[in-house]
Amino acid sequence: MLSKLVIAGLLSLVLAAPAAAARVVLMPGVTYERQVELTPHGPVAVHVLTAPRPGGLYGLAPALSNGVVSGREPLSAIERRASATATVAGVNGDFFAASGEPSGIVLRSGVLDHPPEADRSSIGLAADGSLRVEQVVYNGIWRGVSGRRPIRLNAIPGKNGVSLFTRSWGAATPPIAGSLEAVVPSLPPTTPNTDLFGTVSQVGPSNGGTAIPRGGAVVLARGTGAARFAAEVPAGTNLFLRFILTPTWSDVTDAIGGGPLIVRGGKPVFRAGETFSPQLLAPRQPRTAVGQLADGRIVLVAVDGAAAGYSVGMTNFELALTLVRLGAVTGAALGSGTQTTMAFDGTLLDRPSSPGGELPLSDALLVSYSGVYVPQLAPVLSPNGDGVDERQSLSYRVVRPSTVTATLTGPGGVTQPLDAGARAPGTYKFTWDGATALEGRWRLVVNAVDDQGRASSADRTFTLDKTLGFLATPASVGVRRAGSSLRGSFVLAHPAQVRATIERPSGVVVRRLFARSLDTGTVPLTWNGRDDRGTLVFAGRYVLRVTATNELGTMSLTKPFRVRRG
Repeated sequence: MLSKLVIAGLLSLVLAAPAAAARVVLMPGVTYERQVELTPHGPVAVHVLTAPRPGGLYGLAPALSNGVVSGREPLSAIERRASATATVAGVNGDFFAASGEPSGIVLRSGVLDHPPEADRSSIGLAADGSLRVEQVVYNGIWRGVSGRRPIRLNAIPGKNGVSLFTRSWGAATPPIAGSLEAVVPSLPPTTPNTDLFGTVSQVGPSNGGTAIPRGGAVVLARGTGAARFAAEVPAGTNLFLRFILTPTWSDVTDAIGGGPLIVRGGKPVFRAGETFSPQLLAPRQPRTAVGQLADGRIVLVAVDGAAAGYSVGMTNFELALTLVRLGAVTGAALGSGTQTTMAFDGTLLDRPSSPGGELPLSDALLVSYSGVYVPQLAPVLSPNGDGVDERQSLSYRVVRPSTVTATLTGPGGVTQPLDAGARAPGTYKFTWDGATALEGRWRLVVNAVDDQGRASSADRTFTLDKTLGFLATPASVGVRRAGSSLRGSFVLAHPAQVRATIERPSGVVVRRLFARSLDTGTVPLTWNGRDDRGTLVFAGRYVLRVTATNELGTMSLTKPFRVRRG
């Protein structure tokens, strides 16, 4: 009874509505928001990425660092490589060794690249788009002229073990002195629960580092395993292999290691019975998780931590409560601590806790979108001749050959064609000055049909607004005890509610100059070098910000300047 009361209390704390920044559309159907939870232990920054149920144009799959099991690579670099075939957003993946070898399963498009860890959860995606979180047991076997023996896959063998290395490991086998290697020039993909055969072309002693043939593999054996393999698989032998998963996961196409299971049936799991130490699960630290909502949507979560005053992080159970608050019915943790990272299209979204910033990873879990993508636009186009925001940069990207139409639509339904026709994969860029166009809300709409007949659409909006312009101020001003220190001006083309502030470069407001309704014309402004408390400011860099709001929308202009004392 007591444990239920404790869990209920924790749930009430975490389920309290957090403060959230505006939700941002990263790409069609995929959103991001940063939430801040104020807890008794300190603030917690939670980054939430939500994507449609996988299927069609959308996917959820692991990505290996540098495309191989061995080695490490930052998440941003993994995403930049993936951008040739899709627009992606994602988080760090599994825990991993210093060599870069992941702890658990890597299954990509039905091909097993690395086996699961039986005592920890594997996170799989079924062909119908459902998320599976289960403990999966691996049993790899090989057979030569007689008997069946255990074999690992793309993993360093034990001192008397045997392992098969495919090109998923890398270009060459790991360097291991005193080993035996056998080259298999041709081998089918390592699909789980399937009989595989390949003829061994050569067998002999080695120190590792043997080139792995494309479409083939190399067996590396050590100790008694090497002696047994040499005796049972001479050159010319047809080698039998089978990589067995239990449960079979016959409907799972992609999977990544992680754990523990933290949400089952919409309820948080306190103890999953997996081999994770309390030292890993109990402290408040950066955390990463994946979950699936009742409607099939995927949610990825990255929790910042190890930063007092900004984000203290979460325990593993608090992470479970957070997934439940977000609506997850199934969920699992991923790698945590300094490796926790979230990024979109190669740009970080969270704040990694490592002093050096983003750490290189073994693998990542990526949401992918294969349709047409339009990047964010500058919010305001203001072609009024003051040299600021005079042109709008427009672009779209397709990752497959596509037939495309791109159109600008403005007030009253006025349209302006930008592009149309068959387009090869790539990014297409345009600029538009809108000099003679109507002021108001404009929308860029791009429709595409790719070579597989899949239709997609993407759009972004911006405002054409000439209300505010020609902000002028000296580059440097002297602060003195009497008299004005700064004199500036701006021009209003339309009546507006105007607010003027002096800020630090970080955005912290130092002085509120005024906030009032103004008519058209040139507006002067002055500042006496004092903050809102009447104290003279310190020397350094500052920013003058003027913001105007009317029926067209809100626009701001800024002007940096330096303050001198004396």
